[in-house]
Amino acid sequence: MDESKEVPKDFIKLKSEKLSVDEVSELVVSPYCGAVSLFIGTTRNNFEGKKVIRLEYEAYTSMAETEIKKICRDVRQKWPSVQHIAVHHRLGLVPITEASVIIAVSSLHRAESLEAVRYCINTLKASVPIWKKEIYEDEYYWKENKVCFWANPEK
Repeated sequence: MDESKEVPKDFIKLKSEKLSVDEVSELVVSPYCGAVSLFIGTTRNNFEGKKVIRLEYEAYTSMAETEIKKICRDVRQKWPSVQHIAVHHRLGLVPITEASVIIAVSSLHRAESLEAVRYCINTLKASVPIWKKEIYEDEYYWKENKVCFWANPEK
């Protein structure tokens, strides 16, 4: 089968509606690939002994999309067998147990797709201008991503 017949695609979406694992995984399925790997980041109900009520995300949308496109380009350079990449991130309020981010990658083999998914989420958290507000019972905090290049000017 000629692998060059299907053009690799990136599916990037920032939205305020609930994210769908089925929708994201279906975007990357390819008859040329034997692996689809997923990462689903969900809102947990606690952080350092505090009860989390929900999360809230804000983004500089155009810059966030540009940075995610860069991540996709990097993935394709590092893992040439990657076919499709989907990165969906929720904005606004995200209740407990619901997904904040879903990343899916298809590739010829599982090793590449698993490594690419890990790279995507780690790099997204380090370089994409999306901010998280953790809302507790009696207070809230905007969380600084400790790995963000703009959060630590000494790096």
